[in-house]
Parts: sequence; structure tokens; C-alpha cells
Amino acid sequence: MTNLYHTDLHEWANRQAQLLRSGRLDQADIELIAEEIESMGNNELRELEDRLAVLFSHLLKWRFQPGQRSRHWELTIKEERRRLRRHLARNPSLQQHLAQAREEAYGDAILEAASETGLAEHSFPEGCPFTPEQTLDDQWWPT
Repeated sequence: MTNLYHTDLHEWANRQAQLLRSGRLDQADIELIAEEIESMGNNELRELEDRLAVLFSHLLKWRFQPGQRSRHWELTIKEERRRLRRHLARNPSLQQHLAQAREEAYGDAILEAASETGLAEHSFPEGCPFTPEQTLDDQWWPT
């Protein structure tokens, strides 16, 4: 069964689901099932970090290039805020990882903002200047 995991993940997953549903745990690949479940949780954390990075990069561009503000930036900020709120609502346990996710995402955001604006990386604050409340507040815009 482990070989099938490496050659056809879709088929392996379907077989494992059948085994679990029928109560045949002795035939299920418990260790790999556990790894896949952990991987799913890690994907949710990565999604949080990715969404925060996109939002932070646009908030940085908004703040540091006011003359370049566009409808596209505005809509991206609004969209990412909505998606973040929804993601956190669907995964409330991610709140306990939010501080670390914000730190990781902000580092990525600096690189993205520097790449898109042409500004040097050191032009941006070293630490995230946006509070968690500001990050998700549709009424708040950096100046």
C-alpha cells in the first residue's frame, strides 16, 4: 500500500478512506494517513502566511508609494482582507500561530514590495508596522 502512495496518491487516498470507513484499521496505512493529515494542517498555515504576505506587500506599496496608488491595489487589499477573515474563521486554531505567521509573511512582503516598487528593502520598516486589527480592518488604510 505504501508503494501506491508514491505512485498514485489519489488512488491511495481513496483506498485509505474506504478502509477507514469500513473499520478495517488494521489494513490502513495509519502512519502515512497521519502524515497526510498533518500536511493538511501545514497547508492551512501556509495559506495564512501567503495571504498575509500579499496583503502586507500591497499595504506597504500603498503607504510608501502614494502617487502610484491604483484601483487594483485597493481591490487586492480588500480581497485579501476578506479572504484572511474567512480563512481565520474556518480555522480558528490558526489564531495561536498568527504572530509567527505575520512575522514570516512580513519578511516575504518586504521582498515583494521592493521588487514591485524598485525601492530598497531597507526603505521599509524592519518589523511589521501594521497591527493585527489594522490588517483586517476594511476602514483602515496606511498613510
